[in-house]
Amino acid sequence: MEENIDHRVPVLIVGGSLVGLSTSLFLGRLGISHLLIEKHSGTSKHPRGRGNNVRTMELFRGAEAEPEIRQAASVLAENHGILQAGSLTGDDQEWLFKEIDPGGALARFSPSSWCLCSQNDLEPVLLSCARKEGGDLRFSTELMTFEQDATGVSAVMKDRETGKHTKVRADYLVAADGPRSPIREQLRIGQTGHGDLFHNVSITFRSRRLAEALGDRRFICCYLTNPEADGALLPVDNKEQWVFHAPWHPEQGETLADFTDERCIEHIRRATDVSGMDVEITGMAPWHAAERVAERYFSGRVFLAGDSAHEMSPTGAFGSNTGIQDAHNLAWKLAAVLEGAAGPELLSTYESERLPVARATSERASARSAEHSHPGYAPVATPGGGRQGGILNVAMGYGYPRGAVLGVDPERPVVPERMQLTGEPGTRSPHMWVVRSGERMSTLDLYEQAFVLLSSEGTAWRAAARKVAELLTVRLDAYAIGAGPDADLTPGNGADWAETHGTTAEGALIVRPDGFVAWRSAGAVADPEATVREVMTKLLYRD
Repeated sequence: MEENIDHRVPVLIVGGSLVGLSTSLFLGRLGISHLLIEKHSGTSKHPRGRGNNVRTMELFRGAEAEPEIRQAASVLAENHGILQAGSLTGDDQEWLFKEIDPGGALARFSPSSWCLCSQNDLEPVLLSCARKEGGDLRFSTELMTFEQDATGVSAVMKDRETGKHTKVRADYLVAADGPRSPIREQLRIGQTGHGDLFHNVSITFRSRRLAEALGDRRFICCYLTNPEADGALLPVDNKEQWVFHAPWHPEQGETLADFTDERCIEHIRRATDVSGMDVEITGMAPWHAAERVAERYFSGRVFLAGDSAHEMSPTGAFGSNTGIQDAHNLAWKLAAVLEGAAGPELLSTYESERLPVARATSERASARSAEHSHPGYAPVATPGGGRQGGILNVAMGYGYPRGAVLGVDPERPVVPERMQLTGEPGTRSPHMWVVRSGERMSTLDLYEQAFVLLSSEGTAWRAAARKVAELLTVRLDAYAIGAGPDADLTPGNGADWAETHGTTAEGALIVRPDGFVAWRSAGAVADPEATVREVMTKLLYRD
């Protein structure tokens, strides 16, 4: 397999949509050379997948992409909530929820916030940011074949414009090639879950009269429930660009050819009940809501990410967010192994951490579709056993009972009943404002490039961590927190860093590059250097 190789690269990413582009960005930020190939000629043109939750935006904040994303999303910055209505003109209108973050409660948990940015606007930003970080991204390039052995993956890719075939050798392959993943199929990785839930046709259209009828109503989505013409209405620019998701029933013999422009125009007019509304159809794209999760997340040196690993109902906007968070989890582990800082066993924790999260999240997404009576979805019973707490618990309160974490109860629920970001190992580290060299920042801003040890000023932890980083040649930063001259970080608003992180002034904790707490000490230890060395060795699966 080593013969006649045209190109060698540490990581080959197959698929250039949201998850593939995010994988490229995160790997680039860590200095890992990689190649991304995408069979389509460019990024998505269809407005879909618009809800980016607070955890995802934290990751983009860390990758320094958040400002550009929010600029791309500015047209929908004032849109909030989901409206359910019999029509846009009648009295039977109810907000399922009116504000994403009523009262600004999220500020207690995060320096970031939700962002409404459609896939067609988000992907170009991610593409630009990934290329700035050195990513080699090639569109109109298709994976033809791949084989793996004990030392890497050999693949053949085809330039769809020239027809030229190129042989690539990679240490690892990331399959972000969508829900019908040919790579997953070749690996013979099965799926679990309820399967297909419902089908829609996404219709883009122009209408100026619709904006007049809506007035100052600014929603993320409006579920229109007229039994003769139900569907979901989504704004694109709040002026004249719109999307309508019309239920599609292929199980009843309905085909895409049945969705003529005339039928779609009549359906939209009837659903909205706006007198004399102008409707110009500009595009259509079918989509399928499903609940499926891969039985395994990797095979040898090939890893699944995003829709190739899991499909979810769109209600709650969990799908792409879970995929982007997959990419972030996998990226730092690939970097650690490729740099020689970790043993290859670390990569198996990608599955043990992310697979349970996908199962819990997909069940919650299906349950939310039932709760919201999503158009086209009529479940016999709520899949997944009903509610699993609020949306925020699922979006950012999830944890890792097993994986590259120490001191965690393996039987702890993946999704807690309520938000508990208090520094417990296996959970996302708490957000706290601090000052470093005169700059105000969140503790979450410390995590991306390295493991981080936090301790109080005047303890031996910081010196111990720096010694271990040198001895083991690992990325491990250390910060002493306090108000004195020897402190690296000063707590903002008089906060107690130790209490916030569930430890004491004599204790310490180590946070992973993805912001999850890996280990915590409740107090002082006899030999901090030996303790930190043992912890890092275990976390990185070092001999």
